[in-house]
Amino acid sequence: MYLEQHTLMLNTTGRGTFDITDKINLLCANFSSPNGLGHLFLQHTSASLMICENYDKQVREDLESFLKKLIPDGDPLFKHIVEGKDDMPAHIRTILTQTSLSIPIQNNKLALGNWQGVYLYEHRYAPQQRHLLITLMG
Repeated sequence: MYLEQHTLMLNTTGRGTFDITDKINLLCANFSSPNGLGHLFLQHTSASLMICENYDKQVREDLESFLKKLIPDGDPLFKHIVEGKDDMPAHIRTILTQTSLSIPIQNNKLALGNWQGVYLYEHRYAPQQRHLLITLMG
């Protein structure tokens, strides 16, 4: 069995989704085993990972609109606002989404469906540097 771990440093430009599929597939392409499992873990509490449609960006825009309505920034209910009005909403968004994904690897690439992509979903307004721990097993 082969096992590798890598850490990707991902820079965001603020709130939004960022397609990271190609960055992960580049690691899979150089992995010693053509088939296996990729585990992704985002080491943060105000950003998340998601598998989402990669063809129509309106899907991701609609998701953001929904979350803005569900978890409004600056809601007076929130006490944890030390880093700004997006602080607590970013934590809630992360809890409601996910910080890890496990995806099969086939033929040295992620075994995603035709319209699927892997995205980093930044929940803070300001640009951030995020650390993604990737474990490849095969």
